[in-house]
Amino acid sequence: MRVLFVNRSTVLVELADLDEVLALHASLMSVPLDGIREMLPAAQTLMLRFDPARWTRQTIVEALSRRDLTTTSRAQGNLVEIPIRYDGEDLAEVAQLCGLSIKEVIRRHGASEFTVAFCGFSPGFGYLVGGDPMLQVPRRSTPRTTVPKGSVALGGLYCGVYPQASPGGWQLIGTTSMSMWDPARESPAILTPGTRVRFVDRESTRIVETTTKEKTFARPSLEVTAAALPALVQDLGRPGHAAIGVTASGALDREALQTANAVAGNPPDLAALEIAFGNFSLKCSDEVVIACAGAPTPITITRASGEIFQAAMHEAICLRSGDSVTLGYPTQGVRTYLAVRGGIDVPQTLGSSSRDVLAALGPAPVVKGSMLPIGRAAQVPTRPLVMAHAAKALQKAGDEVVLDIFVGPRADWFTEDALQVLCHQVWRVTPQSNRVGLRLHGEKTLTRQRTDELPSEGMTSGAIQVPHDGQPVLLLADHPVTGGYPVIAVVAEHHLDLAGQIPPSATIRFRVIVNPLT
Repeated sequence: MRVLFVNRSTVLVELADLDEVLALHASLMSVPLDGIREMLPAAQTLMLRFDPARWTRQTIVEALSRRDLTTTSRAQGNLVEIPIRYDGEDLAEVAQLCGLSIKEVIRRHGASEFTVAFCGFSPGFGYLVGGDPMLQVPRRSTPRTTVPKGSVALGGLYCGVYPQASPGGWQLIGTTSMSMWDPARESPAILTPGTRVRFVDRESTRIVETTTKEKTFARPSLEVTAAALPALVQDLGRPGHAAIGVTASGALDREALQTANAVAGNPPDLAALEIAFGNFSLKCSDEVVIACAGAPTPITITRASGEIFQAAMHEAICLRSGDSVTLGYPTQGVRTYLAVRGGIDVPQTLGSSSRDVLAALGPAPVVKGSMLPIGRAAQVPTRPLVMAHAAKALQKAGDEVVLDIFVGPRADWFTEDALQVLCHQVWRVTPQSNRVGLRLHGEKTLTRQRTDELPSEGMTSGAIQVPHDGQPVLLLADHPVTGGYPVIAVVAEHHLDLAGQIPPSATIRFRVIVNPLT
């Protein structure tokens, strides 16, 4: 066992193999450690998120080292039978790779009892182990840009079912009509770690998928009259669901969201609009109070009477029926948060109204013509609230920002020179950046000393992944739950909000700080 420190509240426990991962995970599920907030098993690691006030390096290593890793039971989970039609377009190729007939591939696959080892890649995607060793086949040399929903596939040691259409590089052997993921269900994911799975070769049972009924909203509401880019509804996210392949998501600048809510007279976690690069307009159907925080932007109020005036950031603004508000292009940063008293009243998924752009969870992006219902709130005051919130300095294109980082957990996969390059050269934020991550570019690339493939393992916001081209990607709130590129360093939690506000063409310089757990 090796304990790798990720940040102040996360460690990555590296183990010998999947059996040890499952044994440690089962032990911690059976006899939990106080202060452990979330566990994410993967191929050879177990990621633990914990309360840093309760643990030090020594105490967490000691607590984990006392756990028995010699025994685990994969037969304790519920059994799920998945109907399958063996009609995958790679079935013949799989048979050839295995040196078997198609009929024998089908027989062996259907005779296997699988176990969900861990989840990741996308919500509801389970990595199934325990299949016939003869059916272990390599992934496709060129991944497909789209794999249909319900595809049953093989890749390396694993079998999996694609919960929704997505890119993928596994070998397709069949399809199922069973819905692997449905946020409307009480338990959205059919497959969770420990679940036993058998594939039953029969005509696919007709599954009636549950759909979320449209909620009837009462007035007041806000109508989007202009949107250069789609805005997103965001709150503080949905932590605690990594085990079913769902990341926390939530506002990229959490402090700005909470500030906007406070100024509007809301609790800090109510849903608000995250507006990237401004140029966004709303019209009111009734009296409301709004407030903006985050990236500073010109705010123009147009009364129904025709009166036009400028409002300020961090100021409660009273709007009446027929009034409009327009946000211009931000002078610094990227994302402005517009909160409305009562919050934006949209359905929740796994306890959150946040939109996860990678997983396509949560309310649809907000575009011109969207109607935003407002939740219940206290009576609208006759004048703006007086709230004092100092704006923090943000960067604009061309500026340089310094981000604190912790080295690791996979710094040993890189040359000594790579860490020097990471910290001593500036990295330009490219236009391909989004809520999933900031794609960076530097004159020198980060070189590995290990060139083998890293088994998929848990990821976290702030992780600096390094793909094969050596140009790093700084993961943000909508990052994949697991990833297979080594992480050379992790941005400290106190700089994550700042990272979420860095615009394209700004530059980043990384500064190493000491992890207090080390």
